Amino acid sequence: MPARPRKSRRFGGDADHQRLLLANLAASLFAAEAIVTTEAKAKALRPIAEKLITKAKKAQDGELRIHRIRQIQSYLNDKEMTAKLVNDVAPRYTERPGGYTRIYKLGPRQGDNAPMARIELV
Repeated sequence: MPARPRKSRRFGGDADHQRLLLANLAASLFAAEAIVTTEAKAKALRPIAEKLITKAKKAQDGELRIHRIRQIQSYLNDKEMTAKLVNDVAPRYTERPGGYTRIYKLGPRQGDNAPMARIELV
């Protein structure tokens, strides 16, 4: 039986490992507001970070606030980063309709020549 095609990039391991990897990258992005990682990981992180910020923006409203905060918490598995995202990061983007992150290409990494990028919150 042939292998089933992948719907997205895999960075080694299975789907659970990739979800945890991207959740940790997102938590690091919200903690430092800019991280340096490989270009492929930055491109994979962008839609996840943008969706989490949008969900945090919607959590500013009274209705369904607790539900959206719990959804963010269930993905990030980090209460401090969830609180920072909802209380500090999301209010900055109330007037912005999208495009919360920016990716800069930095060039190859010294050791293995992997293309590096800096992803940051706008």
